[in-house]
Amino acid sequence: MSDAAVVCRELGCGEAVDALGKSHFGSGSGPIWMDDVDCSGSESRLKNCRSPVWGKHDCNETHNSGVICSGARLVLGSRCSGRVEVLHGESWATVCDADFNQQDAEVVCRELGCGSPVKVLGAAAFGRGEGQVWSEVLQCRGNKSQTHFCPKSSSLKHNCSHDNDVGLVCAGKNCIQHNEPVTSSIPT
Repeated sequence: MSDAAVVCRELGCGEAVDALGKSHFGSGSGPIWMDDVDCSGSESRLKNCRSPVWGKHDCNETHNSGVICSGARLVLGSRCSGRVEVLHGESWATVCDADFNQQDAEVVCRELGCGSPVKVLGAAAFGRGEGQVWSEVLQCRGNKSQTHFCPKSSSLKHNCSHDNDVGLVCAGKNCIQHNEPVTSSIPT
């Protein structure tokens, strides 16, 4: 996963969700440049990771690696709970609680490999974000695999601030306890 994190960062594609092997996305073509890659996870580019000599390897095209990146993340909770942020260009933006519903939550939890949504929380339940508040409204129908594929529309009806950052608890691994205090809840 630390190698995948570097790849997603270098490509500007968000957070690493999964690292896949055995040519999950099909066999590659052309030369194999890196083998036995060992990233710490903090590198800005894959070429900065430890690896034996470029072009030297003991594998073939059936061993190509794949990475799944996400345009959404959960912050200040655990891997499967926290404040919802979406990748907007090259920076992360928080999402307004008035513009986020149960179907959006289903897509975010699925995209992050965290199962089903347990609770959508409003009023910055996982703390106030920094930077911009996302100016669009996700219009997921619950069946998409990533937020990137959900239709979006401009949000002109709400004047949101970081006091309205939405939080999400998914049923996946490392969830917070359901009995933690919650400041408010969004109707779904």
